[in-house]
Formats: sequence, C-alpha cells, structure tokens
Amino acid sequence: MNPAFAEPYETIALITFAFVGLCIGSFLNVVIHRLPRGTSVVTPPSRCSGCGYELRWFDNVPVLSWALLRGRCRKCGSPISIRYPIVEILTMLVFLLHWWVFGWTVLLAVRVLFACALIALFAIDLEHHLLPDKITLPGIAAGLILSIIVPPGIVDAILGAILGWVVLWGIGEAYFRYSGQEGMGGGDVKMLAMIGAFLGWKLVLVTLVLSSVTGALIGMAVIAARRGDMKYALPYGTFLAAAALLASLMGDRLVAWYTGLYAGI
Repeated sequence: MNPAFAEPYETIALITFAFVGLCIGSFLNVVIHRLPRGTSVVTPPSRCSGCGYELRWFDNVPVLSWALLRGRCRKCGSPISIRYPIVEILTMLVFLLHWWVFGWTVLLAVRVLFACALIALFAIDLEHHLLPDKITLPGIAAGLILSIIVPPGIVDAILGAILGWVVLWGIGEAYFRYSGQEGMGGGDVKMLAMIGAFLGWKLVLVTLVLSSVTGALIGMAVIAARRGDMKYALPYGTFLAAAALLASLMGDRLVAWYTGLYAGI
C-alpha cells in the first residue's frame, strides 16, 4: 500500500476497533448483570429493572446513552448504575492497550477474548463474590485450543492450566486442614487454570505473585481502615483478573527483567 494512504487507513481501523471495544463492553454489562442471576444473556432484550421498560436502540448506545439520560431510565427515572459506562470505557481502553502491545495479529484477537473474560469475572466477583463456571470452564478449553496456534503453545498452556489448578487447590486444602474453614473457593481455582491455559505456566506464576501482593496490601488497608478483620472475605478473583491482565500485556517483559537480575551472578 502507498505510504500516503497507510496512515488514514490505520486511523480508521483503530477508531473502528475502539468502537468495537465499546460495543463489546456493552455486551459484557449484560453478562455481568444476568449471569449471576442465572438468566440468558441473549433474551429477553435489555430492559429497566425498575419498571420493565424495554430499551430501544438509542437507549443502548455505549456511554453516550447513559450520559444523555444522566444515568436514569427514560421512562421511570430509576438510576442506572455507573458500572455501565465504566465497563464500556474500560473495555475500549483494554482493546487499545492490546493493539498497542500486539499489533494487528492473531494473538491480539486471542488476548482480547481473554481480557473480556477477565473483565466480566472481575466485575461479577466484585459484586457477588462469584466466579461463574460458564466463563471459567469454557475459558480453560478455549485457552488450550487457541494455544495450538498462538503463544504460549500447547505444552506451556497445559502446564499452566495444571499449575494454576493445583497451586490454588493445594493452598485452599492446606488452609482447610489447618483451620477447618474454607480458604479458597473453587471458582478461584478454575479461574487460575483458565489463566494458565491462555498465558502458560510462567505467566501463571507472575499472576500469582502480583495478585497475592496486591491482595495483601489492600487487605491490610481494609483492616487499617477498620472495615474488616483477618477473616474478612476479599474477592480474590478481582485481584487475579487485574494481575492476569497485567501479565498478559507485560508479563514476558517482567519475566525477562527478573531473570536478567541474576544473569550476571
């Protein structure tokens, strides 16, 4: 292609990609709202939870509709959660970050799919302390299948899924035997196995370190603020999701930096 035309095409492609991110974010809001309630994410059409008003197409324009309606239902005025525009904008930004890191590659599509699952799991676990099998189990299968054609490769993906499952299961089992109380939910175990299937065993370890450190810091902050105690149930899936997203984007660089520290020893 003539270089003079390359830049306009690139700009149009990027704007389109960002808009797709907003639309996917809108769909993720449906998943986040309906999946914990056990209802279909396809039917019925979106409607106000207060009065049942069925939203029209112009009520569903990402971000813009929420802003124009000032966060309220067009018919009854019931408040619409600010989560909706936040998820839409966040998904768009995640799409653009992945494009910046991976470019227009097959890996971009795979990692964006993975990121969408993480966003949904983050929001659901934050609100409901729940990590649905309908996301994590198909996610494990998808990660393993897609790893045949993109990094980390099928061997690393299998090892990552096994490691993710075994490590958290082992920690939870050890805590249960010590305290007699459940310390790690089955959803966390399946989620880390999904992360391993997409990212491989090395980045599972990166995810574990990042999520554990951030979880510990926020947990101590909650205790210091006197909003909880040592038994306060933190939604660990939210930390796993954030850490896995960072590992997906920067994990290989973090591993290279860390191993480089010992290269001269």
